[in-house]
Amino acid sequence: MSIDGSLAKVCIAPDATVRQALEAIDLGASAIALVIDEQESLLGVVTDGDIRRGLLKGASLEGPIIDYANNRPHTALPSTSRAAVLDTMRSLRISELPVVNAEGKLVGLHTLTDIVGRRKLDNIAVIMAGGKGTRLGALTKETPKPLMTVADRSIIEWIILGLVESGITRIYVSVAYLAEKIIAQLGDGSALGCQISYLHEDPEKPLNTAGALGILRHEVADISEPVIVTNADLMVQYSAADLLAFHAAQGAAVTVAARPYVHQVPFGVLEVSADRKISGVVEKPNLEFEISTGIYAVSPEALDMVPYLEPFSMPDLVNSCLAESKTVAAWPIESDWIDVGTPKDLATAKGQ
Repeated sequence: MSIDGSLAKVCIAPDATVRQALEAIDLGASAIALVIDEQESLLGVVTDGDIRRGLLKGASLEGPIIDYANNRPHTALPSTSRAAVLDTMRSLRISELPVVNAEGKLVGLHTLTDIVGRRKLDNIAVIMAGGKGTRLGALTKETPKPLMTVADRSIIEWIILGLVESGITRIYVSVAYLAEKIIAQLGDGSALGCQISYLHEDPEKPLNTAGALGILRHEVADISEPVIVTNADLMVQYSAADLLAFHAAQGAAVTVAARPYVHQVPFGVLEVSADRKISGVVEKPNLEFEISTGIYAVSPEALDMVPYLEPFSMPDLVNSCLAESKTVAAWPIESDWIDVGTPKDLATAKGQ
């Protein structure tokens, strides 16, 4: 067996005894033992509760543990995000989740202590959830866009779980349109492992994409670290901790999470001189830009530039910083990214 380290401590062979399973659980300081074969394929899991129930039914310590193992355990892939793992653990009420590759080979073990016990960041996050989502048409007539569901969870809950995964547990949500539904869904955030407060905008006076930061600065006095700001309609995996580290290294007032966007011109493009002579033609060229993903790190000095209760956009904030010669940086985000703005985008996010 090539598995080593702490993972090896909780692994047992298919012919292991109940006693050996208990020893593995004790040695690994967890509540689970993993049954694997010589090829390291996961055959099943056994918990201390499984063993206890077996002993109460008359099992012998020297009897085979395989009789009490769960041979169809829940698992995660190596690519599964910690936020998704945490969501699975909480929904199933389990504290360990084996990690297997596409061939079923054991490659790791997530524990609840490892995931929720990570270092918390002092930074707060603001999720902009006050818009009407008009591009989604009738879909948002009764349901605010942040509460549209993808994989059995609302978009905003996926965003929150991603922030919690990065260590951010103090979150503010700006609300306006159908605010009561968002508040009813999220509550105080305890079910998602965080503390949620709300910034209330007037639905009749939209504050644009950055205006809620003026409310934040007015209502929260103890902001001394950069704030993560994100739109509430994004399906993307990223590390807020990595964004903040880049922001600090750049000495930036604002850092914009950016990604490439390629647009193919569907025609032949002519190179025309001033005297109307053609010097060349390019058939259906690709034009590439870097675009804002709707995710930002904003330093307190930049927050001070946002007016209170007046419309103000993120481009306004960026341009204000540039006008005062403050550094504005672009952090490259490489994962898949979907701005859920239209019914087609929502269907894409749902994998339809």
